[in-house]
Amino acid sequence: MAASSMRIPFALLPLAFGCSAVAPRGDDGAVRTTSSDPEALAKQLSNPISELVSYPFQLNYDENVGPGEGERWTLNMQPVVPFALDEGWNVISRTILPVIDQEDIPAGEDEFGLGDMTQSFFFSPRKPTGDGWIWGLGPIFLVPTGTDDTLGTEKWGLGPTGVALKQNGPWTYGALVNHVWSLLGDDDRADVNSTFLQPFVSYTTRGAITFTLNSESTYDWHEDELAMPVNGIVSKVFHLGGQLVSIGGGVRYWVEESDASPEGLGFRFAFTLLFPK
Repeated sequence: MAASSMRIPFALLPLAFGCSAVAPRGDDGAVRTTSSDPEALAKQLSNPISELVSYPFQLNYDENVGPGEGERWTLNMQPVVPFALDEGWNVISRTILPVIDQEDIPAGEDEFGLGDMTQSFFFSPRKPTGDGWIWGLGPIFLVPTGTDDTLGTEKWGLGPTGVALKQNGPWTYGALVNHVWSLLGDDDRADVNSTFLQPFVSYTTRGAITFTLNSESTYDWHEDELAMPVNGIVSKVFHLGGQLVSIGGGVRYWVEESDASPEGLGFRFAFTLLFPK
């Protein structure tokens, strides 16, 4: 395994973000007020399509990436904003915009800039199913915002996305999936045809500490390759001054590698601003 300097090349800039959350509903369909209780908010964060405005900053570190055994820092800015369509349905906007700093990917090169953005919209019933399942379906868009040839695909893409989960006491378990095909873009670049699958399980304590285990599989149908890290994360929701936040961190291990993916151990740190109503 190549040695790493573990340098952090960028600082988180303060970003202002505000929006009104929709009013959540209980299992009986009655309107509820979003709780500012840390334990309740920690459980909402375990639900990718909860009725909670949040602004996560997720910082990932990986090494031994590709033939050059390079290293990569990726800061994912991931605003989540729910909107009420009517009395029965929500649409949840989930954006992922990565800021990437990488070294020796390819060997001998050092790049810093934006990666490609993905934008998902989940249409979800405001009331769970009779047996307690929460679900959402919608489109996902790939937007070529990469600022360097090695940081993006230079392709516009589109596909379906969906999520299903159940919350039972302190437990949350389910899975998120999407598939993206490229439609337009640079003809000299490889087409995009990839499936992403993220099964997850989490346990939230009365002290608003959440233990999460998930995997993030990406299968490239053109190259017939699978890349999959398994992540173990611990996070806590609390008041920081007048702002509700969640701070967490953990490790990731790449159990399956592609030619271009990292290998071995990595790390994840997360800071999330919460805006309950």
